Amino acid sequence: MELITNVTEYEQLAKQKLPKMVYDYYASGAEDQWTLKENRDAFSRILFRPRILIDVSRINMATNVLGFNISMPIMIAPSAMQKMAHPEGELATARAAAAAGTIMTLSSLSTSSVEEVNSVGPGIRFFQLYVYKDRNIVRQLVKRAEMAGFKAIALTVDTPRLGRREADIKNRFTLPPHLVLKNFEALDLGKMDKTNDSGLASYVAGQIDRSLSWKDVKWLQTITSLPILVKGIMTAEDTKLAVESGAAGIIVSNHGARQLDYVPATISCLEEVVREAKGRLPVFLDGGVRRGTDVFKALALGASGVFIGRPVLFSLAVDGEAGVRKVLQMLRDELELTMALSGCTSLDEITRNHVVTESDRIRRSRL
Repeated sequence: MELITNVTEYEQLAKQKLPKMVYDYYASGAEDQWTLKENRDAFSRILFRPRILIDVSRINMATNVLGFNISMPIMIAPSAMQKMAHPEGELATARAAAAAGTIMTLSSLSTSSVEEVNSVGPGIRFFQLYVYKDRNIVRQLVKRAEMAGFKAIALTVDTPRLGRREADIKNRFTLPPHLVLKNFEALDLGKMDKTNDSGLASYVAGQIDRSLSWKDVKWLQTITSLPILVKGIMTAEDTKLAVESGAAGIIVSNHGARQLDYVPATISCLEEVVREAKGRLPVFLDGGVRRGTDVFKALALGASGVFIGRPVLFSLAVDGEAGVRKVLQMLRDELELTMALSGCTSLDEITRNHVVTESDRIRRSRL
């Protein structure tokens, strides 16, 4: 096999290896997929202002997330049904994250249970939560995650209904028969019906609560002592409400461009959210991160860290745990190099002055 030199190369290799239904499920975005492309393109419009002649012989990328020390500000986003990519699925991802000294977020809709993931060994893990119509299911699930040593809940708030992903409709996407949504197996909600539509869309429509609102974020804090990250915020208005609702952090996310098409790229929404947060809670970002330069740009615009999704799925498909380890290592190496060439020896030295955004350029041209 030819040497893999960057994260993006895994996508083509995964496409060759995976069944079409599975690849399309992982790769596609909503409707016209404008936001899917924009999540990447927006990064390319942010440019660097490197500082030179700074001693960069020692570079420290370590950081702290919700009180947990991690090796770098690059974490793993929740992605559903990872055993479709590789037989070891979420277990391989969990081992790779632990080996890299970073955080993995496990999806509610995982093909390995919270208990199974916990059993791979030590590691800092967060649990992504969908709120089911039956709140007892939510109570049970959160309790189980807590018991299994998960350290935070990432509450997905952008999915009262599933976005329209046309590839899944064409392929009549459903969970392969040999797999099960492990967290729900005992509740008889572990299987997906085959439909004339997307099986996942039907499942979400049947099970996930469309009435979810800010009062539920407060309710969640009454059933768990774990910190709650609100995942799927893109505006200052919702940032203000997240702070008022007692969220421990925000993940600026458009669900990998899989929900509402024609929302801006997450990197384009980041500053608005950071400004409104005013340092009262950490702000993270996911969506379109494929390079160490992307990570640096997000940090320069005020993010406390980033989460990666598809790169994990594609590398998992190609090479299992070793693939995910390699993706994390490549991003780490690229971030380190970007920091060195920008004159930053630690994350707190990365400032807003290290980047120029499109709006900066417009402002300057007006002066």
